[in-house]
Amino acid sequence: MALSRSARLAALTTAAASFLVLGASSAPTPGAPGIGDPYFPRLGNGGFDARHYDLDVAYAPDTGRLDGVTTLTARATRTLSSFDLDLQRLEISRVEVDGRRARFSRDGDEVTVTPRDALRQGRTFTVRVTYGGVPEPLGGPIVFGSKYGWMKTPDGVFVACEPNAASTWFPSSDHPADKATYDIRIKAPNGLTGVSNGRLVSTRDRGGSTYTHWRESRPMATYLATATIGKFDVRTGRTPGGIPIYVAIDPVLKNSNDVDVYAVTAAATDYWSQVFGPYPFEETGAIVDDMPEAGFSLEVQSKPAYSAVRNESTIVHELAHQWFGDSVSVAQWKDIWLNEGFATYAQWLWAEHQGIRSAHDSFRAGYDSRPADSPFWQIEVADPQRDTMFASAVYQRGAMTLQALRERIGDRAFFRLLPAWTRLHRYGNADTADFVRLAERVSGQRLDDLFRTWLFTTGKPAL
Repeated sequence: MALSRSARLAALTTAAASFLVLGASSAPTPGAPGIGDPYFPRLGNGGFDARHYDLDVAYAPDTGRLDGVTTLTARATRTLSSFDLDLQRLEISRVEVDGRRARFSRDGDEVTVTPRDALRQGRTFTVRVTYGGVPEPLGGPIVFGSKYGWMKTPDGVFVACEPNAASTWFPSSDHPADKATYDIRIKAPNGLTGVSNGRLVSTRDRGGSTYTHWRESRPMATYLATATIGKFDVRTGRTPGGIPIYVAIDPVLKNSNDVDVYAVTAAATDYWSQVFGPYPFEETGAIVDDMPEAGFSLEVQSKPAYSAVRNESTIVHELAHQWFGDSVSVAQWKDIWLNEGFATYAQWLWAEHQGIRSAHDSFRAGYDSRPADSPFWQIEVADPQRDTMFASAVYQRGAMTLQALRERIGDRAFFRLLPAWTRLHRYGNADTADFVRLAERVSGQRLDDLFRTWLFTTGKPAL
């Protein structure tokens, strides 16, 4: 159908107006310095989506110096005039965006990068950062009062970064909501082994140094990345279920207790694969280092990191995190019970599986041992606050919530719910509201009263 001259003019005018509006809305703007997590407002960065990190790090244990080059591939989620990265305490010598030198400035732990040309929304770009210095661990009340992050050991370094210490050793968007894949290359003196996430691609010796290249091909939160270096006895193979396994143990710990880390890791990985759904990563394993100053273990993706030879219950806890925390990660740090409550409940399931004690009895033991006036009951598990996000209530009351749920909806629905959760949010992020919705859908029941009582209310619940 032909248009009249007036109609054609009206159409052109409308198109021009639309073009102006579109142009205005796509004008370059700076990316936000954080994603807005209330516990860590400046962690993560707005305006782009991290896709892949290529980390190249060289560590000198005698001086403690780290020299690194990080190449981040990302996609702009808005048209950017500049964007931020998180990097704590290390010095930057050069920044390039798509191979061209870029300007940068710093405000504490925030690095603002200004490329020569704006990065249009939807564009994939690379930023290459050359940096160095002596990384320092973080401290404070968050992680049980322990230091965490990049921690020097007698023969190397133990790297365990939850929740906010990944940016102490590489520039990043340091929040679990911005996951990416990784290639991690580690240079260390001969005689030391660099152990990291995923599968070992190559290892070679040259000029007094050992180079290892690891690849994590599944999306990973920054805090789960590691570049632990030291003397290790390494054992590799497959679990009885066929999953590749890599266990590295500091030789000074060889006879420290009777736990067979390799055997427990293999057995627990296979059992959780039956209960929680298929193992989400290419390899399972463990990194066991001699780091007594770190009073914790961490669910490093594909290879949990232990600061000593820990007991069987701790190993099964960290391996359960491969599903709850690593594959399915928190949307915000206030949702941390989705990691720790589930992994603690896994310890109860393991004891039940071993015929030691039922999960119901574990629940009652924890419930009965704490009087109503205990500070334990004053933590709101669904929002425990930053400095108490790893309080025992997050672990234990989180696990109690799951047992209360199991007893409400029955075993059949409960053990359908767990693999449904890991399947629905595999390699992604989720929050408490997501879990409540899925539990109600799987069970066919209204459960808001149960979750309100156990997660959103302080005080000792009545049974």
